[in-house]
Amino acid sequence: MADAPRPTVITTRLSPPDRGPHPERPSATGSGVPHTPLRPMWCCRADGQPWPCGEARLLLRVEYDGNPIGLSIYLAGLMYEAMRDLYHLNPHDAPDPAALFTRFLAWSRHTNLEPR
Repeated sequence: MADAPRPTVITTRLSPPDRGPHPERPSATGSGVPHTPLRPMWCCRADGQPWPCGEARLLLRVEYDGNPIGLSIYLAGLMYEAMRDLYHLNPHDAPDPAALFTRFLAWSRHTNLEPR
């Protein structure tokens, strides 16, 4: 039997990613390199860790204190931009969508632990 032709991967046909919202958060007081993402690799400018790094997460929690929905919306938009950038850089070895969700959004969930 002859091998069936391999389907073309759709991700190779994606247009180059647009420059989406410029992540200027989190911003800390004082001098130094901010913990913002370096695009298109999405690593932290300050410490080189995958963004959002631990420091960025802390700063974002403080900045969005009392507005968990706003934080989730902000992070979801950046996760989308990170997916586009990372898949454009290397469509065959890009991060798993579940891993990106965990990296960008899972940590920001707020649970209500108070009894009803």
